[in-house]
Amino acid sequence: MAEQPRMPIESGTPDAFQYMHPLFQRNYGQWAWHERPRPGVLRHVAKSGDEVWTVRAGTQRQMDVYTIRKLCDIADEYAEGFVRFTIRSNIEFMVSAQDKVQPLIDKLLEEGFPIGGTGNSVSMISHTQGWLHCDIPGSDASGVVKSLMDELHAEFIREDMPNKVKISTSCCQINCGGQADIAINIQHTKPPKINHDLVSNLCERPSVVSRCPAAAIRPAMVNGSPSLEVDEKKCICCGACFPPCPPMQINDPEHSKLAIWVGGKNSNARSKPSLHKLVAAGIPNNPPRWPEAATIIKTIIKTYKEDAREWERMNEWVERIGWKNFFKKTGLPFTRFHIDDWGRTRHTLNTSTHIRF
Repeated sequence: MAEQPRMPIESGTPDAFQYMHPLFQRNYGQWAWHERPRPGVLRHVAKSGDEVWTVRAGTQRQMDVYTIRKLCDIADEYAEGFVRFTIRSNIEFMVSAQDKVQPLIDKLLEEGFPIGGTGNSVSMISHTQGWLHCDIPGSDASGVVKSLMDELHAEFIREDMPNKVKISTSCCQINCGGQADIAINIQHTKPPKINHDLVSNLCERPSVVSRCPAAAIRPAMVNGSPSLEVDEKKCICCGACFPPCPPMQINDPEHSKLAIWVGGKNSNARSKPSLHKLVAAGIPNNPPRWPEAATIIKTIIKTYKEDAREWERMNEWVERIGWKNFFKKTGLPFTRFHIDDWGRTRHTLNTSTHIRF
């Protein structure tokens, strides 16, 4: 009789200890100090004298089974069978002896996985799912990441930035990528085009109306059939209406553009968390290499690297020199749309069905 599969236990986050390296379990909460002998390598020493050497390699967030098996084979043969992934999709291998570090590094480099991302470097770019899983994207976030990290490879394997540089990409304005020193997302610049012949068959109109954050969509009768219409004065071109109603097409090869934001920060280290600000918009959504966006990103990073003080995060650097000098030093054009002081918040948010003052 075939063995019955184990039923899943829906009890929240699994116990992390069962996946930890044995030395991490033994010395949990008892670490004395750590250091970075070289970029991509961490050394942790416990109060008991135990040592753990960690090697961090850059990997893409969306991986095929072949790549995952290759990384697991490397862990079994050159490490001690334990791996973990960082929040920015780097893989880390843990070993208990220094003499295992260099052979592990050599194998990873041989297989094409760069070593770095620790200390004051440009870490791997976190990104949203793009066309692979999401139903709303206006671009392929993972493609932008690949093209940018090809350009920024040297800054990943070195530690000569003023501080950490975290970059995120998002394939729509909802910005699932989150706050980052530099963030790239897509902006739709035109309201959706509605195929009225398909709305009544494909869309549940109340769901589409409720999905709009600006209350810009309402039911309508078009050519004698139930349909929808958009108040273009209220529409913020976010694209939230497209997933529940594909006939409301908003992706456009000409009018969907990339935008770059600077100065976001999630942590409380040395300064408060901050929201990033728009510094470049209307950048061509130009796959497969997105050269225009890559040029701007490299310019911002180069200016920050040359001008920031030691240990200044990007938002702290901008606050010190001021936004006027940021645009002057980077050579980016400045318009009245770039820095939003939310002076029109009461007017814009009061048009929503969800927020009231």
